[in-house]
Amino acid sequence: MSSLGNKIDDVDLTTTGLREIGSQAVWSLSSCKPGFGVDQLRDNSTDTYWQSDGIQPHLVNIQFRRKTTVHSVALYADFKSDESYTPNKISVRAGNNFHDLQEVELLELGEPSGWISIRLADSDGKPIRTFMIQIAALSNHQNGRDTHMRQIRVYAPMQNTTRNNRLPSFSGVDCSMYSTIR
Repeated sequence: MSSLGNKIDDVDLTTTGLREIGSQAVWSLSSCKPGFGVDQLRDNSTDTYWQSDGIQPHLVNIQFRRKTTVHSVALYADFKSDESYTPNKISVRAGNNFHDLQEVELLELGEPSGWISIRLADSDGKPIRTFMIQIAALSNHQNGRDTHMRQIRVYAPMQNTTRNNRLPSFSGVDCSMYSTIR
């Protein structure tokens, strides 16, 4: 194995219509062991991980500076490496701040090995719009206390900038004379 460890390949997300937006957020944790924090959770290596150091639930808070459309969250978990540190029940919550978070998804994991994609949709099936996402590890396998999460990514739909920059076409003379004023 190379000195870079097990790096995650950057997939061409343009073919999926999604882009990773985790770098646009402020990340915080409920607790962590020294050297096993946000940096390891976001370093694109599945060899490193966040390790909690406190009482459950263990929380990952992802806060955006403006209301953001979020399609999905992806977690990397590896039961064979982490055993009792592997979460088996995860809650994904969304809201404007810590005080109004609502559960969007509740997952029970078997013995995960690899990426787990969690679609975040509103009641109409559209991606959610939110200021904050919280991922809560509610319990672990084998009644473990602390949690390992190896990577977390946040995805948003690609924005079609060409469509957003085009003006509507006007058919009437009264309207068309104003079509070039911006």
